[in-house]
Amino acid sequence: MRAVGIILEGGKTEKLKDLVAKRAIPAMPVGGSYRAIDFTLSNMSNSGINKVAVITQYNCRSLLDHLSSAKWWDLGRKQGGLFVFSPYISSDNPFGYRGTADAIYRNISFLKRSNEPFVIIASGDQIYKMDYNKVLEYHQQKQADITIICKDMKDEDVSDYGVMNLDEDYRLKEFEEKPIDPQSSIISLGIYVIQRTLLIKLLEDIVSEGRFDIVNDIIIRYRRKLKIYGYPFEGYWRSLKSIGTYFDVNMDFLKKDVRDLFLKQYPHISTKVKDEPPVKYNPGACVKDSLVGGGSIINGCVEKSVLFRKVFTGTNSDIRNSVIMEGTYIGNNCRIEYAILDKEVVVSDGRELIGTKEKPIILKKGSVI
Repeated sequence: MRAVGIILEGGKTEKLKDLVAKRAIPAMPVGGSYRAIDFTLSNMSNSGINKVAVITQYNCRSLLDHLSSAKWWDLGRKQGGLFVFSPYISSDNPFGYRGTADAIYRNISFLKRSNEPFVIIASGDQIYKMDYNKVLEYHQQKQADITIICKDMKDEDVSDYGVMNLDEDYRLKEFEEKPIDPQSSIISLGIYVIQRTLLIKLLEDIVSEGRFDIVNDIIIRYRRKLKIYGYPFEGYWRSLKSIGTYFDVNMDFLKKDVRDLFLKQYPHISTKVKDEPPVKYNPGACVKDSLVGGGSIINGCVEKSVLFRKVFTGTNSDIRNSVIMEGTYIGNNCRIEYAILDKEVVVSDGRELIGTKEKPIILKKGSVI
């Protein structure tokens, strides 16, 4: 494909609470075996993009560990490959990244040393499957300067997104970032296609003026000067913006159509392989409508839940409507419902953790209850 890829880690957020206290959002575990960034990385690799840069900043240790080998996404190449950039302090840059545009500008040598005519910029915190070739064809057909992939959210609340107002030809008329009173239900997915030389020029222009954000300083500011179009996407898409959306994404993997989309339909979503043994179901175990990761040992009952690798559940334990992350130990005679347990949590015998769908109980990594 005649494009390079850039994946942005994203900024800090308080909405995911303790779940992101020690990890970046793209490193969030999803669907029993994935990390959030796997979806965008796989989409790029599956679309024929063989040169991808991941730009990190906050709590990136676990993300860097996950990206330690590029071969899982077929990006272990002599030509192109996977590049990981993190902020650095220098005499002319005493800050971390000051915005999305600044993050790319501080690594602008990656763009200048590339030869591909186009750049695809995406976020690492979104769950979806997409062929970027179709977007690039649309971009060239429209002779657009920038193409923004968008989605009509219809009756959902869109006040936490960038909202787009498009004309009948899908050209951008207005763009509101997190509006109080949205005038449209079409949101930007934060995925952009742009000519590489144009991106370099725009970045150099705005940063020289003390502007550092893609949305406010490029999309909104240049919306009338540049030809900016929306590309409508109608497939499955979720963004890990809050505890609620994170819980819903994992529960969506219990639906056959969603599970088949990512696990069975070619091209597949790839991730770092751990080579765990199969799940062990001991006598008395009862598992219904759940995903259970390799290396787990199940003694009790599990229903409508997502369990990641190496989870142990004790005798007569009952787990429902919950997300249990890697290495968690749940003792005997426990009852857990509507809960999100982070990695390596220990729940002692006889404990009850009962939340609600609207407000699940959250235990941070390493908690002992």
